[in-house]
Amino acid sequence: MPRRTPLAFLVAALLLTGACAATSSPSARPQPAPASPAGSATAGPSADGDAMSGIDVVFLSTMVGHSERTLQIVRLARDRVRDDALRTLAAAIEATEADELFVMRGWLPTAGPGASAAAHHHDGHGDDTALDRLRTAPDPDVDRVLREVLADHQRSAADLARAQVGVGRNERVRDLARRIEQSRTAEVELLRGTP
Repeated sequence: MPRRTPLAFLVAALLLTGACAATSSPSARPQPAPASPAGSATAGPSADGDAMSGIDVVFLSTMVGHSERTLQIVRLARDRVRDDALRTLAAAIEATEADELFVMRGWLPTAGPGASAAAHHHDGHGDDTALDRLRTAPDPDVDRVLREVLADHQRSAADLARAQVGVGRNERVRDLARRIEQSRTAEVELLRGTP
């Protein structure tokens, strides 16, 4: 299989963004933005004078949809998980992505007039089959299915974030992408390494 370039990942993200039906997910409750180098939702990524490009907007809007789906996945399995370590990891993922989602949703309106067309929320990149697998998994299989579904999902977030670091223009968005790539890669390793 040929190796995809970072630009190819972002073009694919743009196509996915355009193909998804716009939906609004009430699953993530607003929370204070975390104190981090990425800044706050009110400051916006262009507060430092580094305007967002279309690639930055596509990345943020795609990651909003991706994080919405992550929250669906962990919340769907939350009451059925048996393994304490997996439950703790899922809770940490939920908290992290809820915070990131709040920040990204706050940044998108600051991206300028062209952002509203690209910055719609979409429902998880068409991976309804993965949600169905988790939803219908027998109780003894829930932990295994959650690990598989979540590892695949988080690996795609790491890939998208890695591509953004290579081609994004706004430094705060690129910093967020770096942190997403690192955290999702670590999560995949933990999920794959859990017996």
